[in-house]
Amino acid sequence: MIGAARGSDQPTAGPARSWQSHWLLYLGLATMIVPTMIDVARQSWSTEQGAHGPIVLATGIWLVMTLRKEVTPLIRPGNILLTLAVLLPSLLIYVVARITTTLELEGAALYCAMVAIFYGMCGGKVVRTMWFPTVYFAFLFPPPDSMVATITQPLKLGISRAAVALLDGFGMSIARKGVIIQVDQYDILVAAACAGLNSIISLSAIGLFYIYMRHNANWRYAVLLMVAIVPVALLANFVRVLLLILITYFFGDAYAQGFLHGFAGMVMFVVALLGIFGIDMLASPLRTRLESHRPAAVPA
Repeated sequence: MIGAARGSDQPTAGPARSWQSHWLLYLGLATMIVPTMIDVARQSWSTEQGAHGPIVLATGIWLVMTLRKEVTPLIRPGNILLTLAVLLPSLLIYVVARITTTLELEGAALYCAMVAIFYGMCGGKVVRTMWFPTVYFAFLFPPPDSMVATITQPLKLGISRAAVALLDGFGMSIARKGVIIQVDQYDILVAAACAGLNSIISLSAIGLFYIYMRHNANWRYAVLLMVAIVPVALLANFVRVLLLILITYFFGDAYAQGFLHGFAGMVMFVVALLGIFGIDMLASPLRTRLESHRPAAVPA
């Protein structure tokens, strides 16, 4: 009995001594994390595209601290071969990306290395329990520019075409050439920030956190809300482009490119976020139906 009790307490005692036994590992991680995150904060978080980064970092750390007591008894070392199979290529890619200053690749390699180390130290049960913070932290890093350019180009064309068609129906002197909208003597470029992808990424991060905190137990309903984020983000960006065109038409280009441009972006994001909350409220009967059809737990 005494031996069994000692054996059951051993996993809990290990994390308490982790700082003493793994200080060299933590030092190595710090030399990777700190410079990369400083570059990410300077180049991505300071822009509209990555403004959600600090929110993701703060809420992600809070989630980890909240789940820490729950997962501590589950800690067991993971498979060393699987850990090394992910860790070693990630470290190699990280070094190459760091030398070539490719921030997107550097961030992705750092993320994969951190997940591999997390699995190797804590095991599969802990990773499965903390699946959401693990996925959530991926939003800290900017997506590749090539992916952004590929996805945003048709979005920019579609949004600019729809905006011009709508306002032209009201008799406004407006035309379009590609992603450039001509309003009287002014030209408005529908840039990537107005194309929807950046809003989809930001709204996905914030929406994921909202869905997890409120509907963690119902994954089907959570998937439904995640799918709803895409059209909500596109509609919000369409409204933003309309507002910028109208501001340019009635007040001039100086107003549209000044404070009102940033203000329109903030209003767009708030409206889109409220749209997610509204869809959640309207779809509450569906959530109730899904929960009622959930299989009952089998008694032990």
